[in-house]
Parts: sequence; C-alpha cells; structure tokens
Amino acid sequence: MSARVWRLGTLSVPVRRRVLLVNLLLLVLILLLGLLGALSGRLTFTPAQLLELLLAPQQGGVPGRILLHIRLPRVLTALCAGAALGVSGAIFQSLSRNPLGSPDIIGFTTGAASGAIAYLVFVGQQPLGLLLATLAAGLATALLVYLLARRDGQVDSYRLVLIGIGIGSTLAAVNGLLLVKGSLDNAMQANLWLAGSLNARSWMHALPVLGGCLVLIPLALLGARQLTLLEMGDDLAAQLGVRIERVRGSMTLAGVLLAALATAAVGPLAFIALAAPQLVLRLGRGQGVPVCGAALMGACLLLAADQVAQRMPGDLILPIGRMTALLGGLYLLWLLTRQR
Repeated sequence: MSARVWRLGTLSVPVRRRVLLVNLLLLVLILLLGLLGALSGRLTFTPAQLLELLLAPQQGGVPGRILLHIRLPRVLTALCAGAALGVSGAIFQSLSRNPLGSPDIIGFTTGAASGAIAYLVFVGQQPLGLLLATLAAGLATALLVYLLARRDGQVDSYRLVLIGIGIGSTLAAVNGLLLVKGSLDNAMQANLWLAGSLNARSWMHALPVLGGCLVLIPLALLGARQLTLLEMGDDLAAQLGVRIERVRGSMTLAGVLLAALATAAVGPLAFIALAAPQLVLRLGRGQGVPVCGAALMGACLLLAADQVAQRMPGDLILPIGRMTALLGGLYLLWLLTRQR
C-alpha cells in the first residue's frame, strides 16, 4: 500500500491513509468511552455538570469527590493499562515473529502476577510494594525466558514462544500454590486481584502506569523501524546497520515494563496484548510494528470491556479479567485455526 511521507526538517514519517483513518476512529472511540465512563454510574452526570465538576472538582461536594477519586482514576487506569498491554503485545509479537508471542501467552504477565501474589499473600497490600514486586517478578521471568530461548548466541522465535508457554504454565501452578499459603484473608485478596479488576482504582494505581506509558511508548515508537528490520532476519538486519542485541534487549525491557505496570494496575488480563496489534494490523492493512495503533486499540478494548462489565444484566458481577479471558479464548481458537 502506498504511503505519503510527512517531512519536518530532517525528520520524515511515512503515513498510510487507511492506517491514519483507523487510528483517528480509535481515538474518537476512546474519547466517547472515556466520556461514558465519567458520566455514567449510580450517580449520572450531564455533560454540562461534568464540565463544571472538571473545572472545580473540589467545590463539587459529593459528585466532585466521586468524579475526582473514583471515576477519573478508573477511566485513566483502563486507558493507560490497555495502551501499555497493546504496545507490549506489538513489541513481543514482532520480536518473536509470531502473532501468539504476546506477553500473556509467553508467561511474562503470569510471572509479573507471581510477584504480586507473593507480595499480597506474605507481605500486604501497599500499592507501591505491589508495584515493585510485580516489576521485579516480570523482569526476572523475562530474563529467564530470554536466557533459555538463546541457542548459539541467538534467540529463536519459536523457541521463545514454546519456552515462554512452558514457563508461564509452571508459574501459573506456582501462583495456585501461593494462594493456599499465608492467611485466609490475604489469600482471598490475592485471588480477587488475580481475577483482574478496575474496581476501587485510585490515583496510586493510575499514575505509575501513566508515567510508564509516557516514557516507554515513545521509546517503542523510536525503535519500531528497527524492530521491523529485525523481522526480516538477524543477518539482513545486521547488514542494514541494526545493532541486533541492543535493539532486542532494549525493546524486551520496554515491553516487559509496560506489561508489568499494567498488571500491577489492574491484575493479569488476557486478550488485550494478544489481540490489539493483530486487530489494528488487519483493520489498517498496515505493515511493520503498529505501536500507535496497538496503544489505541488496547485502550479502546479495555475501556469497552469495562463498560460491558458494568452493565451486566441482573446482579451479575463479572471481573474484567474474566471477561477478557473469555473473549481472548475464543479469539485464540480462531487465530490458531488460521495458522498453517
């Protein structure tokens, strides 16, 4: 597909019209879903009331506190966690050259969850400690998978996926064992967190993943072209001037941190990292690593899943992690049947 090139000084960016249109539509959907999340609930606001509360939330009484301390952190957490998972999925699917190579399939999300569960069961529920434990466990899992996947100094893509699936299965069993240890209350809290939820999200959950997105997504954008060259093979990429291990290491670190930050904020979620990059590639018929599109699609999927979870019929309460796992299982079956 032909692309126009936008130039700004010495910087040139190829832009495909269909990809740009898909990204703009996703951005509009995100704005509408975010607005719906801020307006709706047990206490409904009109757009005029919302604008008034946003301008002076401290003077809004109970509605202002609901908006400032409940709805805005929830919407922002969903937006940033979805974007982080989408970009992380795009990075690992490119590195593994496999649409199944997302962090939730190859064990990185499960590894990050292991750290969080161990912290919840044996230490406590402080958000900062939970965040650090999740990041440390996610990085340790990625390092283990990376080292085991190396053969003759190189990381084979299929070997990375298979070893990641094995490590993830092992850690899932470890997570189950951790839940039967410690006190009953802590184990129940860990079990609830494991289901994935956006309930009771605060600024302590939203700000770390927001900061991670602001730092790491631009880095992923800068490395997207080199990742695309790596997909053609290490030898050809090296001939084109790509520092293979440096790019692979830095992008792996960025992807693991994004997945771990999202997991610390909302719990382990399936489907988002797996599906967001593939959906945006199919809609836009684009090529390369869709960092912007995957971020927008991930945010859109998680915001939409949250709205559906809040509007289940009757008194049914479905954690958002269970809903994404249900949809993700169906998507995975469809994807596997299409692989040759």
